[in-house]
Amino acid sequence: MRSYSRSLRTGLFAAALAATMAASGPGLAADAENTLYLDLKDGRVTIAMRPDLAPRHVARIKELVRQGFYDGLTFHRVIAGFMAQGGDPDGDGTGGSGVNIPAEFSNEPFRKGTVGMARSADPDSADSQFFICFSRTRHLDGKYTVWGQVVDGMKHVFRIKRGSESRNGAVSNPDRIIRMQVAADVKEIGRVRDLRMPVVRPRRRRWDDGAGTPSPSACPPGRVGG
Repeated sequence: MRSYSRSLRTGLFAAALAATMAASGPGLAADAENTLYLDLKDGRVTIAMRPDLAPRHVARIKELVRQGFYDGLTFHRVIAGFMAQGGDPDGDGTGGSGVNIPAEFSNEPFRKGTVGMARSADPDSADSQFFICFSRTRHLDGKYTVWGQVVDGMKHVFRIKRGSESRNGAVSNPDRIIRMQVAADVKEIGRVRDLRMPVVRPRRRRWDDGAGTPSPSACPPGRVGG
């Protein structure tokens, strides 16, 4: 009986690991250096970075991630049907790391899961703040830098706390980024544990599909109050 239980646990662990890798896709598995793990309160979000579209943005974001810059920062501006914006150390849309990144606009469309860089009216004012789109957002195309795409865990993004419509999406007591990591820096066993895969008792853990995508908003990302 013990032998059977041990074999069952081993098999479930292997299946969980295989499922994790399958969800990431073959391209991500081969390019861990350009894959980000964004840990939220509801689970892990996997982002495929796009150095082919925005090499300077990707390089700077990886630098900040490896410094632990984003860990604990809030999603200070979240608009239903539009996007969730975070990455501001001041938490009000006015802060950054102190290093601006020149614009790297492209023809890549903004759609559900697209990760772009927030900025002020100056196209070259991007710093550390980024946003994740909830849906197709055509009015951003060619006007903001696309540097990544959510490839797994979008249901967790949908569960980020929304902001007030009357305050341009500003969030009271906002959700936080638990941790951001470059996949190449994460050990495989750590990935499985952090994803909270059901290894021993899978029937007692159920994923929540998250909220559906609401209708789009017309307000472009920027700095609250700026």
